[in-house]
Amino acid sequence: MAQQPRPQTQRSLLTRAQLEEKFKVSNFDPNAILRGAQLTVVGALRALQNPALFTSKHYKQAAIAVGVGIAIRLAIAVPIVANSNRFMDSLQWVDKTYYAKHEGEDPANLRQTYYPNLRLYSSRDGSTHTKSTAEAFTMFLMRFGKKAGLSLAIFALSYIPFVGRFVLPAASFYTFKKVAGLGPAAVVFGTGIFLPRRYLVIFLQSYFASKSLMRELLEPYFSRIKFTKEQKKHWFHDREGILFGFGVGFYIFQRIPLLGVLIYGIAEASTAYLITKITDPPPPPAHSEGFAASQQQWTNKHEFLSLKLVQLDAQAVPSSDQDANMATSTGATPSAPYDDPPPPYTEVRSR
Repeated sequence: MAQQPRPQTQRSLLTRAQLEEKFKVSNFDPNAILRGAQLTVVGALRALQNPALFTSKHYKQAAIAVGVGIAIRLAIAVPIVANSNRFMDSLQWVDKTYYAKHEGEDPANLRQTYYPNLRLYSSRDGSTHTKSTAEAFTMFLMRFGKKAGLSLAIFALSYIPFVGRFVLPAASFYTFKKVAGLGPAAVVFGTGIFLPRRYLVIFLQSYFASKSLMRELLEPYFSRIKFTKEQKKHWFHDREGILFGFGVGFYIFQRIPLLGVLIYGIAEASTAYLITKITDPPPPPAHSEGFAASQQQWTNKHEFLSLKLVQLDAQAVPSSDQDANMATSTGATPSAPYDDPPPPYTEVRSR
């Protein structure tokens, strides 16, 4: 009787496709980071063109802070973060300047507006989804305390003899493996072993600080569009590169002594411009079901990242004639953004 071959129990090696997937950096590639840095400059210039920016409540508070010193700057930090009026005012300005820039063009090729519908959503804390200031403040302190404690623990462990030199590179590898993939994480780990500790600390501090800054700047958006915890995680993951490039630029500017609080106002105003590049226009609240889930993936990512800097406002052209026909058939009239609300999200979806 012929002997039956034994089933192969040895685990097969990774295929080429699986290996490429592990080293994939599409959400954190250099081009996305560069685009984020470009949007830092372009968004800031757009914000500075808004005549209402420097008359906002933020800058009245900031002037006091600069005048009396760092102590008052810390005291007003929380109300500055909590105030979303500046974001919404800037978003309205971005809509108006967009249509002014494209005046006379075919309305079917223009994006829908953001401000008219987004202002209809009730504002809640983006993490707790409540209107309680005390609860939001408690969550803020808990997040800050957790990050500070973790940072201090890692830094202290890095001074342990022999194994301490591997602590910071290992922490960097763990962080970037989740964000950027195995390849970039391995590069960070390898260079971190040979670089002096202070350079790695500066790098990690810049990364985590810019990430925290972006979460603060995007709070006015998430306080209105309700995402689940998992949806929000996917939203940030798909935009890691551009958010890092955008956030690290303003983080560097914020480190300017005494003037950092002024930069924060410009940063949040610029975030309104950023939102129009990395999200779809929101539908009216009555038609918002399914919208947050659809935003987990950056729908026009590849098209936007391939644009030239001078074409940053051209990203919202419909991706196909079918999209354009759909916009026309539903009666969308983006050339008159403040007269009528756009059609429901389920009927027309802008890129």
